[in-house]
Amino acid sequence: MALSDDIRLLSAVPLFQGLDDDQLRLVAFGAERRNVGKGQALFREHSPAECAFVVARGRFDLYTEGRDGIAELERSVGPGTLLSELALVTMVERKFTAVAADDGEVLRIPRTLFHRLLEEYPAVARLLEARIKENLVNLAKAAAAMQGRFA
Repeated sequence: MALSDDIRLLSAVPLFQGLDDDQLRLVAFGAERRNVGKGQALFREHSPAECAFVVARGRFDLYTEGRDGIAELERSVGPGTLLSELALVTMVERKFTAVAADDGEVLRIPRTLFHRLLEEYPAVARLLEARIKENLVNLAKAAAAMQGRFA
């Protein structure tokens, strides 16, 4: 795909919405495209996350290990989905296993590239910090709402 296609894809990702073409171009140029065959794992739960992925084509099933050790399908995601967002900011472990439901393609965004974006565009850093905080608050609210299921 062309650089312009990657810029268009990134502009649709909620975390990157509002960034200008130069900022998106920096990310698109530094990102790596990867093909993922049907049934292939993109990454595994509990593995270290040094990058995030944007789904460019195809669908990915997200699994977590159930109480009995059997993988449970949590949800399926498609183009424009950002996987492992927090890995862009800090070292974390993967919270699920992502498996290609059909042949797919992703953009791999390394943490070092994301940090370069933040260093070169401090206003973007403030914008993205606010978005990540909002996402964490929403995640905490969702977890609190499910608390009764685990009591």
